[in-house]
Amino acid sequence: MLATVIEKETKGALANYLATIPDGTAKSEGIRLGEAIAAKLVAARAGDGADALDAYRPRTTPGVYVATPILAASTWPNVKPFALAKADRFRPDAPILLESKEWATDFNEVKDYGRKISDKRTAEQTETARFWLMTGPGAYHPFVRRLVLAKQMSVVDSARFMTSVAIGLNDAYIAVFDAKYHYHFWRPITAIRNGDIDNNPATDREATWQPIDNTPMHPEYPCAHCIVSGTVAGIVKAALESEDIPEIAMTSTTAAGVTHRWTNMTKFTDEVANARVWAGFHYRFSTRVGTQMGRRIGDCVVGNVMQPAQTSSR
Repeated sequence: MLATVIEKETKGALANYLATIPDGTAKSEGIRLGEAIAAKLVAARAGDGADALDAYRPRTTPGVYVATPILAASTWPNVKPFALAKADRFRPDAPILLESKEWATDFNEVKDYGRKISDKRTAEQTETARFWLMTGPGAYHPFVRRLVLAKQMSVVDSARFMTSVAIGLNDAYIAVFDAKYHYHFWRPITAIRNGDIDNNPATDREATWQPIDNTPMHPEYPCAHCIVSGTVAGIVKAALESEDIPEIAMTSTTAAGVTHRWTNMTKFTDEVANARVWAGFHYRFSTRVGTQMGRRIGDCVVGNVMQPAQTSSR
Protein backbone atom coordinates (compact mmCIF):
# COMPACT_ATOMS: atom_id res chain seq x y z
CA MET A 1 0.00 0.00 0.00
CA LEU A 2 2.76 2.44 0.97
CA ALA A 3 4.75 1.60 -2.16
CA THR A 4 1.68 2.31 -4.29
CA VAL A 5 1.16 5.68 -2.63
CA ILE A 6 4.82 6.62 -3.09
CA GLU A 7 4.74 5.58 -6.76
CA LYS A 8 1.60 7.64 -7.34
CA GLU A 9 3.09 10.70 -5.65
CA THR A 10 6.34 10.31 -7.60
CA LYS A 11 4.53 10.07 -10.94
CA GLY A 12 2.45 13.11 -10.04
CA ALA A 13 5.55 15.14 -9.14
CA LEU A 14 7.22 14.10 -12.40
CA ALA A 15 4.18 15.04 -14.45
CA ASN A 16 3.97 18.44 -12.77
CA TYR A 17 7.65 19.10 -13.43
CA LEU A 18 7.49 17.98 -17.08
CA ALA A 19 4.48 20.23 -17.62
CA THR A 20 6.76 23.25 -17.07
CA ILE A 21 8.96 22.25 -20.05
CA PRO A 22 7.76 23.23 -23.56
CA ASP A 23 6.72 20.30 -25.76
CA GLY A 24 9.00 19.38 -28.63
CA THR A 25 11.66 16.99 -29.84
CA ALA A 26 14.14 17.91 -27.10
CA LYS A 27 11.58 17.18 -24.39
CA SER A 28 10.39 13.90 -25.86
CA GLU A 29 13.94 12.70 -26.53
CA GLY A 30 14.97 13.68 -23.01
CA ILE A 31 12.08 11.69 -21.53
CA ARG A 32 12.94 8.71 -23.70
CA LEU A 33 16.60 8.80 -22.67
CA GLY A 34 15.74 9.20 -18.99
CA GLU A 35 13.35 6.26 -19.04
CA ALA A 36 15.95 4.10 -20.82
CA ILE A 37 18.61 4.97 -18.25
CA ALA A 38 16.21 4.30 -15.38
CA ALA A 39 15.33 0.89 -16.81
CA LYS A 40 19.02 -0.03 -17.15
CA LEU A 41 19.71 1.10 -13.59
CA VAL A 42 16.83 -0.94 -12.18
CA ALA A 43 18.03 -3.98 -14.13
CA ALA A 44 21.62 -3.50 -12.99
CA ARG A 45 20.59 -3.29 -9.33
CA ALA A 46 18.25 -6.29 -9.40
CA GLY A 47 19.27 -8.67 -6.63
CA ASP A 48 21.59 -6.16 -4.94
CA GLY A 49 20.24 -7.13 -1.51
CA ALA A 50 18.45 -3.87 -0.71
CA ASP A 51 15.09 -5.63 -0.36
CA ALA A 52 16.32 -8.63 1.65
CA LEU A 53 14.16 -9.75 4.57
CA ASP A 54 15.30 -8.74 8.04
CA ALA A 55 17.11 -11.63 9.70
CA TYR A 56 18.83 -9.81 12.56
CA ARG A 57 19.36 -12.06 15.57
CA PRO A 58 19.26 -10.19 18.90
CA ARG A 59 22.06 -11.05 21.31
CA THR A 60 20.49 -12.63 24.36
CA THR A 61 20.43 -15.68 26.60
CA PRO A 62 17.64 -18.27 26.70
CA GLY A 63 14.48 -16.95 28.29
CA VAL A 64 15.66 -13.34 28.75
CA TYR A 65 13.47 -10.61 27.24
CA VAL A 66 14.94 -8.17 24.70
CA ALA A 67 13.26 -5.15 23.11
CA THR A 68 11.28 -6.25 20.06
CA PRO A 69 11.04 -3.36 17.53
CA ILE A 70 12.49 -4.22 14.11
CA LEU A 71 15.91 -2.62 13.73
CA ALA A 72 16.64 -0.24 10.87
CA ALA A 73 18.70 -1.37 7.86
CA SER A 74 20.00 -4.57 9.47
CA THR A 75 20.31 -6.09 5.97
CA TRP A 76 22.27 -3.19 4.46
CA PRO A 77 25.74 -4.50 5.35
CA ASN A 78 25.08 -7.08 2.62
CA VAL A 79 23.80 -4.66 -0.04
CA LYS A 80 26.00 -4.40 -3.14
CA PRO A 81 27.67 -0.94 -3.19
CA PHE A 82 27.60 1.32 -6.24
CA ALA A 83 31.17 2.65 -6.20
CA LEU A 84 32.93 0.92 -3.31
CA ALA A 85 34.52 -2.45 -4.02
CA LYS A 86 32.87 -3.84 -0.88
CA ALA A 87 30.84 -2.59 2.07
CA ASP A 88 33.73 -2.76 4.54
CA ARG A 89 36.18 -0.85 2.31
CA PHE A 90 36.36 1.98 4.84
CA ARG A 91 35.29 0.12 7.98
CA PRO A 92 36.87 1.96 10.95
CA ASP A 93 38.78 0.52 13.87
CA ALA A 94 36.81 -0.64 16.89
CA PRO A 95 35.24 1.91 19.26
CA ILE A 96 37.40 3.30 22.05
CA LEU A 97 37.89 1.25 25.22
CA LEU A 98 35.30 1.72 27.94
CA GLU A 99 38.06 1.94 30.55
CA SER A 100 39.68 4.92 28.79
CA LYS A 101 39.66 8.58 29.78
CA GLU A 102 38.27 9.47 26.33
CA TRP A 103 35.25 7.22 26.92
CA ALA A 104 34.51 8.96 30.21
CA THR A 105 34.86 12.39 28.59
CA ASP A 106 32.55 11.56 25.69
CA PHE A 107 30.10 9.67 27.92
CA ASN A 108 29.72 12.65 30.22
CA GLU A 109 29.47 15.14 27.34
CA VAL A 110 26.48 13.42 25.78
CA LYS A 111 25.02 12.74 29.22
CA ASP A 112 25.08 16.46 30.06
CA TYR A 113 24.32 18.03 26.67
CA GLY A 114 22.15 15.35 25.07
CA ARG A 115 19.60 14.79 27.81
CA LYS A 116 15.97 15.66 27.09
CA ILE A 117 16.02 18.62 29.49
CA SER A 118 19.52 20.02 29.91
CA ASP A 119 20.70 23.03 31.89
CA LYS A 120 23.98 23.03 29.92
CA ARG A 121 22.65 22.89 26.35
CA THR A 122 21.87 26.37 25.01
CA ALA A 123 18.70 27.28 23.10
CA GLU A 124 20.75 27.49 19.90
CA GLN A 125 22.22 24.03 20.52
CA THR A 126 18.75 22.63 21.12
CA GLU A 127 17.56 24.18 17.86
CA THR A 128 20.48 22.61 15.99
CA ALA A 129 19.81 19.21 17.55
CA ARG A 130 16.18 19.35 16.46
CA PHE A 131 17.07 20.71 13.01
CA TRP A 132 19.06 17.54 12.27
CA LEU A 133 16.45 15.12 13.54
CA MET A 134 15.44 15.01 9.86
CA THR A 135 17.08 12.06 8.12
CA GLY A 136 17.34 10.39 4.73
CA PRO A 137 17.37 11.94 1.25
CA GLY A 138 15.27 14.92 2.34
CA ALA A 139 18.11 16.03 4.62
CA TYR A 140 20.80 16.28 1.95
CA HIS A 141 19.50 16.32 -1.64
CA PRO A 142 17.90 19.78 -1.22
CA PHE A 143 21.30 21.09 -0.06
CA VAL A 144 22.97 19.68 -3.18
CA ARG A 145 20.31 21.07 -5.53
CA ARG A 146 20.74 24.53 -4.04
CA LEU A 147 24.51 24.27 -4.47
CA VAL A 148 24.12 23.30 -8.14
CA LEU A 149 21.97 26.38 -8.73
CA ALA A 150 24.29 28.65 -6.75
CA LYS A 151 27.31 27.46 -8.76
CA GLN A 152 25.34 27.84 -12.02
CA MET A 153 26.51 24.44 -13.23
CA SER A 154 25.85 23.32 -16.78
CA VAL A 155 23.36 20.52 -17.38
CA VAL A 156 26.16 17.99 -17.84
CA ASP A 157 28.15 19.13 -14.81
CA SER A 158 25.09 19.27 -12.58
CA ALA A 159 23.99 15.80 -13.69
CA ARG A 160 27.44 14.36 -12.97
CA PHE A 161 27.68 16.15 -9.62
CA MET A 162 24.22 15.15 -8.38
CA THR A 163 24.73 11.57 -9.56
CA SER A 164 28.01 11.42 -7.63
CA VAL A 165 26.19 12.60 -4.52
CA ALA A 166 23.39 10.06 -4.97
CA ILE A 167 25.89 7.23 -5.43
CA GLY A 168 27.98 8.48 -2.52
CA LEU A 169 25.03 8.71 -0.14
CA ASN A 170 23.90 5.17 -0.95
CA ASP A 171 27.40 3.76 -0.45
CA ALA A 172 27.76 5.80 2.76
CA TYR A 173 24.66 4.13 4.20
CA ILE A 174 25.91 0.69 3.15
CA ALA A 175 29.33 1.37 4.72
CA VAL A 176 28.01 2.81 7.96
CA PHE A 177 25.53 0.00 8.56
CA ASP A 178 28.29 -2.51 7.82
CA ALA A 179 30.28 -0.92 10.64
CA LYS A 180 27.31 -0.50 12.97
CA TYR A 181 26.22 -4.12 12.79
CA HIS A 182 29.83 -5.33 12.93
CA TYR A 183 30.59 -3.58 16.23
CA HIS A 184 27.10 -3.50 17.88
CA PHE A 185 28.14 -0.59 20.10
CA TRP A 186 25.64 0.65 22.66
CA ARG A 187 23.74 3.92 22.39
CA PRO A 188 24.02 6.65 25.04
CA ILE A 189 20.62 5.79 26.52
CA THR A 190 21.85 2.24 27.14
CA ALA A 191 25.34 3.21 28.30
CA ILE A 192 24.18 5.95 30.66
CA ARG A 193 21.54 3.76 32.27
CA ASN A 194 24.28 1.16 32.76
CA GLY A 195 27.11 3.50 33.72
CA ASP A 196 27.91 1.34 36.74
CA ILE A 197 28.98 -1.71 34.71
CA ASP A 198 31.48 -0.25 32.20
CA ASN A 199 34.50 -0.60 34.54
CA ASN A 200 35.12 3.15 34.41
CA PRO A 201 34.92 5.04 37.73
CA ALA A 202 34.36 8.36 35.91
CA THR A 203 31.00 7.32 34.43
CA ASP A 204 27.99 7.34 36.73
CA ARG A 205 24.73 5.55 36.13
CA GLU A 206 21.57 7.63 35.66
CA ALA A 207 18.58 5.31 35.74
CA THR A 208 16.04 7.64 34.09
CA TRP A 209 18.23 9.41 31.52
CA GLN A 210 16.57 10.14 28.15
CA PRO A 211 17.82 11.84 24.96
CA ILE A 212 16.12 14.80 23.30
CA ASP A 213 14.07 12.48 21.06
CA ASN A 214 13.61 8.77 20.32
CA THR A 215 16.94 7.07 19.61
CA PRO A 216 17.22 5.61 16.08
CA MET A 217 16.78 1.83 16.01
CA HIS A 218 20.25 0.66 15.06
CA PRO A 219 23.65 0.39 16.79
CA GLU A 220 25.56 3.57 17.62
CA TYR A 221 29.04 3.35 16.07
CA PRO A 222 29.76 5.20 13.90
CA CYS A 223 27.42 8.18 13.41
CA ALA A 224 25.31 7.73 10.25
CA HIS A 225 24.35 11.40 9.86
CA CYS A 226 28.06 12.22 10.11
CA ILE A 227 29.15 9.78 7.42
CA VAL A 228 26.46 11.11 5.09
CA SER A 229 27.33 14.78 5.66
CA GLY A 230 31.00 13.85 5.37
CA THR A 231 30.35 12.15 2.04
CA VAL A 232 28.66 15.28 0.68
CA ALA A 233 31.60 17.35 1.93
CA GLY A 234 34.10 14.96 0.38
CA ILE A 235 32.35 15.10 -2.98
CA VAL A 236 32.13 18.89 -2.89
CA LYS A 237 35.83 19.25 -2.12
CA ALA A 238 36.95 16.69 -4.70
CA ALA A 239 34.62 17.85 -7.45
CA LEU A 240 34.66 21.62 -6.86
CA GLU A 241 38.22 21.78 -5.43
CA SER A 242 37.25 23.85 -2.41
CA GLU A 243 35.65 23.60 1.01
CA ASP A 244 34.14 27.05 0.52
CA ILE A 245 30.78 27.32 -1.20
CA PRO A 246 28.23 30.04 -2.03
CA GLU A 247 25.85 30.57 0.88
CA ILE A 248 23.35 27.73 1.03
CA ALA A 249 20.19 28.09 3.12
CA MET A 250 18.01 25.18 4.23
CA THR A 251 14.94 24.57 6.35
CA SER A 252 14.14 21.40 8.26
CA THR A 253 11.09 19.17 8.51
CA THR A 254 11.84 18.74 12.22
CA ALA A 255 12.41 22.38 13.23
CA ALA A 256 9.54 24.52 11.99
CA GLY A 257 10.38 28.11 11.06
CA VAL A 258 14.16 27.61 11.35
CA THR A 259 16.63 28.32 8.54
CA HIS A 260 20.32 27.41 8.71
CA ARG A 261 23.02 28.73 6.37
CA TRP A 262 26.52 27.59 5.42
CA THR A 263 29.42 28.89 3.32
CA ASN A 264 31.93 26.19 4.21
CA MET A 265 31.66 22.39 4.18
CA THR A 266 33.69 21.84 7.35
CA LYS A 267 31.29 24.07 9.24
CA PHE A 268 28.45 22.09 7.69
CA THR A 269 29.81 18.72 8.88
CA ASP A 270 30.72 20.16 12.29
CA GLU A 271 27.14 21.32 12.76
CA VAL A 272 25.77 17.89 11.91
CA ALA A 273 28.22 16.20 14.28
CA ASN A 274 27.39 18.58 17.12
CA ALA A 275 23.68 18.09 16.52
CA ARG A 276 23.92 14.34 17.03
CA VAL A 277 25.75 14.76 20.35
CA TRP A 278 23.35 17.46 21.53
CA ALA A 279 20.40 15.25 20.56
CA GLY A 280 21.75 12.50 22.84
CA PHE A 281 22.28 9.95 20.06
CA HIS A 282 26.06 9.79 19.58
CA TYR A 283 29.41 10.13 21.32
CA ARG A 284 31.98 12.66 20.13
CA PHE A 285 34.48 10.00 19.00
CA SER A 286 31.78 8.37 16.89
CA THR A 287 30.97 11.62 15.10
CA ARG A 288 34.64 12.15 14.22
CA VAL A 289 34.98 8.63 12.82
CA GLY A 290 31.75 8.95 10.83
CA THR A 291 32.74 12.26 9.26
CA GLN A 292 36.17 10.93 8.30
CA MET A 293 34.63 7.82 6.73
CA GLY A 294 32.25 9.98 4.71
CA ARG A 295 34.99 12.23 3.39
CA ARG A 296 36.98 9.21 2.22
CA ILE A 297 33.90 7.76 0.50
CA GLY A 298 33.17 11.08 -1.21
CA ASP A 299 36.72 11.36 -2.49
CA CYS A 300 36.59 7.74 -3.70
CA VAL A 301 33.34 8.30 -5.59
CA VAL A 302 34.57 11.41 -7.42
CA GLY A 303 37.85 9.70 -8.32
CA ASN A 304 36.33 6.48 -9.62
CA VAL A 305 32.83 7.10 -10.97
CA MET A 306 31.80 8.73 -14.25
CA GLN A 307 35.30 9.58 -15.37
CA PRO A 308 35.70 10.97 -18.92
CA ALA A 309 35.89 8.18 -21.48
CA GLN A 310 39.37 7.55 -22.85
CA THR A 311 39.38 7.84 -26.65
CA SER A 312 42.11 7.56 -29.22
CA SER A 313 43.52 10.61 -30.99
CA ARG A 314 41.54 9.56 -34.07
